[in-house]
Amino acid sequence: MKILLTGATGYIGKRLLPVLLEAGHEVICAVRDVNRFHPPESNSNKVQVIEADLLDKSSLDKIPKDIDGAYYLVHSMASSSDYESQERESAINFRNAIDNTQAKHVVYLGGIVNESNLSDHLSSRKNVETELSQGKYHFTALRAAIIIGSGSASFEIIRDLVEKLPIMITPKWLNTKCQPIGVTDVISILSKTLFNSKTYDKNYDIGGPDILTYKEMLLEFASVRSLKRKIFIVPVMTPRLSSYWLYFVTSTSYKLAVALVDSMKIEVICRNNDLNEILSIKPLSYRQSLEKAFSKIENNAIISSWKDAYASSGIDITISDFIQVPSHGCFIDKRTQTFLYREKCIDRIWSIGGKKGWYYGNWLWKLRGFMDKMVGGVGLRRGRTNKNSLYAGDALDFWRVLYANRQEGRLILFAEMKLPGEAWLEFKIEGNTLIQTATFRPRGLAGRLYWYSVYPFHGLIFNGLINKLV
Repeated sequence: MKILLTGATGYIGKRLLPVLLEAGHEVICAVRDVNRFHPPESNSNKVQVIEADLLDKSSLDKIPKDIDGAYYLVHSMASSSDYESQERESAINFRNAIDNTQAKHVVYLGGIVNESNLSDHLSSRKNVETELSQGKYHFTALRAAIIIGSGSASFEIIRDLVEKLPIMITPKWLNTKCQPIGVTDVISILSKTLFNSKTYDKNYDIGGPDILTYKEMLLEFASVRSLKRKIFIVPVMTPRLSSYWLYFVTSTSYKLAVALVDSMKIEVICRNNDLNEILSIKPLSYRQSLEKAFSKIENNAIISSWKDAYASSGIDITISDFIQVPSHGCFIDKRTQTFLYREKCIDRIWSIGGKKGWYYGNWLWKLRGFMDKMVGGVGLRRGRTNKNSLYAGDALDFWRVLYANRQEGRLILFAEMKLPGEAWLEFKIEGNTLIQTATFRPRGLAGRLYWYSVYPFHGLIFNGLINKLV
């Protein structure tokens, strides 16, 4: 079968793609930026990539007319203030485009919406479901609560809270109940639902066997990690304070923290349904999902992470717009150093950031990350998804990978920290020489003052960095 997969560069899409290929399907991956897409080389003959933006109707003409089915895995996650209207418009454009194909089944992954009083985030997902259900094709909506897996937003936020805070003074929404589900089960349900006629024109809540409060989830996580934690719930913490609490303690962005807090006040418990029986699936418990996630982390086998989504930084860029590092009107700090062993040098470059740090003056990098966090930036807390590999589109501390080619020996990073301008950091190997270039394109007088204020530190940090890399 020929399947259209939207959101192929997202957390779920990256994990669903290999499962679809293994099942023998031909997959058309619709992505907004082809530079971010990295299909498995072993199945490249079964993958077709089209660059399409759901907010751009004309770009959807690239969708093949002979597709048999499609997945809608696109969510804004409050990446913009206008995300509700954008999500609705995207759904309408997608529906109209699919109506012009021969697709007979569309599967959508949304959120559990069983309460009459929904958050803006959950309400938006319900509106998307409503729009998609009006197409000429059969439609199935799968509604999930919290998804637990290595690299998932929920997992990483819980991990940050539990591993960083021995004692937690928390808002009252920690008493709200939810029904988490493991990402492995989500992928299995998604793959088995497509073209299953028993699921046509229906919606299902999907969740694991455990109904837990957020407090119980935190304590269970602590138990899995053999950590002793105390949690005290106070009724006086406002939604705004709760959002700041999540933002400063975890790696989430402030916009995402606001959306999450808004949703966490609402119980998300599955209605009874027979989907697990229809698909012959027995979901893992919450504890089993946690243990599986840590197994992936320990084996350095994280397939995807929510931190690589642009929502983690609150900006929306197209890599191709920034991959050509400018020089006109820019401040440039360029340094060169020779090395003896090319592969060792590349290994160090490709391992930069995250737990490994920045090799020299780490306390200064951490200070810069803290300052960025204090003004609403991403700071250094995102780290990196994989400790050895880098791909275009990956988040790397407060940078975004624009270009990564080990064979060529070239890595280009774009700064996502709060700056009065735009910044790039490039590493390039020519012969036995490493060229390290920091470029800053200032925005107005503030940008120029910023450059001159940090310039004294550049000689220390960047000189130390290149020496360590070689």
